[in-house]
Parts: sequence; structure tokens; C-alpha cells
Amino acid sequence: MRGLKIVLMSFCLTGLVACAQPGAIDEINDPHEEQNRKTHELNKAVDQAVLKPVAQAYSDVVPDPVEDAVSNFANNLGMPSNVLNHLAQGEVGYAIESTGIFLVNSTVGLGGLVDVAGWNGQYAHATDFGETLAKWGLGEGAYVELPLLGPSTERAALGKVLDSVTNPLSGLTAEPEGIATAAKIGEVLSDRVEYGDVIDQTLYQSADSYSQARLFYLQSRRNQLGYQFEGEDALFEELYGREQF
Repeated sequence: MRGLKIVLMSFCLTGLVACAQPGAIDEINDPHEEQNRKTHELNKAVDQAVLKPVAQAYSDVVPDPVEDAVSNFANNLGMPSNVLNHLAQGEVGYAIESTGIFLVNSTVGLGGLVDVAGWNGQYAHATDFGETLAKWGLGEGAYVELPLLGPSTERAALGKVLDSVTNPLSGLTAEPEGIATAAKIGEVLSDRVEYGDVIDQTLYQSADSYSQARLFYLQSRRNQLGYQFEGEDALFEELYGREQF
């Protein structure tokens, strides 16, 4: 807990600049573009040489029911963090809903391998610490492309770190934590295949893949936080926007 307080205090200090840059909701704040483009090219190279072929092999070898079970398990592991963020945002109803889904899937659903709640039409309203920080009034900050993780913003990137730190399941012992990591990797591989056409179109078929990915990410993320954009591509909203647990 002490470490979390230090992280939060440090961010509040370094985030003052971001807070002071409200800007228009359709503006692109990218002062790190030169470095971001280098990271983008690295991410493209990793995707082409590793992620894409491994994901396709995973999808070809692993039966669909097993793929689904791995993804369900990975999603269920993120539910406690989802609950905490809803509470931090004052959304008690969503927190109760997510708690119920987590309990059902963790018990009747064999530890989350089976999405029993989903069978009954129950899906959690997904959120994250980046959204929590936004609702607390923290500015978006600059656009950044993270190594291996792709498009983000300074606020969203910090949110990823805090989600990991604050997740009640992050203190698991080594063996279960290794299983959790493997499940997350499996989920990423499944997503790469599921959204393969969209990703390939952006990375390999557009004139400027960096600008294209940046635009779609910012539009989807801002829409997720409550802004509306005309003509938003539904595929990219699904790819970069809010996922359903």
C-alpha cells in the first residue's frame, strides 16, 4: 500500500502539466512523435515477425473451446480490478454487478474458464484506472506508443500500471501468477487473430500506419470516456475501446 501511495503522489506531481493542457477533444497532443514513431516501427516488426505468426499457429492448433476458456479465465482475473475502479468512480451499481459476475464465474464457471454469467446475458461494464483518473479530473497528457503494448496516452499508460498494482489478485504466489500470465498471453493471441484484418489494414495497408493507429486509438478512447465523434469506425471502437468482461 505504501508503494501505491508513492506512485500516486509521484504521478500527481508529474501530471500537473497534463492537467494544465485541457485542449479540444479532437486535438492530437503528440510532442514525442519522433520517439513514438520509432517505437511504432519496433512494434510493427515484432507483430510481423512474432505476434502474427504465433497467434495464427495458436489459433490453428488450439481448439476453439480451449481458446475461449483461456480468454474467459484471463477476463475473469481482471474483474476484481474492475470492481475497485467502479468503486473509486462512485459507481456502486456497476461494482456490485461485476462482483456478482466474478463470483458466479469463479465458482460455477470453474475458476472463470466458463462464462456462465455471459450465458445468462450478464456482462460487466468494463473500466480501468485510466478512466478512474480521468473522472478524478486528471488530464489526458501526451499521446505515447508503448513498446509491445501499442497506442496509449500518458494517463492511460499510468492507469495500466496502477491496475496491475491495485488488482487484489496481483499478490498471487509464483505458480498461480505464472498461470495468469499464460492466460493473458493466450488472450492476446486470440485477439490478434480475431481482429487480424483490422490490424493488418492499419499496420500494413495504410499510407501512414502510425498516424492511422494514433487517430483511431484517440477517437475510441475519448469516446469510451464519454465524448462523441462523427463517423467513428465501429471496428476500431471494438479493437481499441471498451472490452466486455
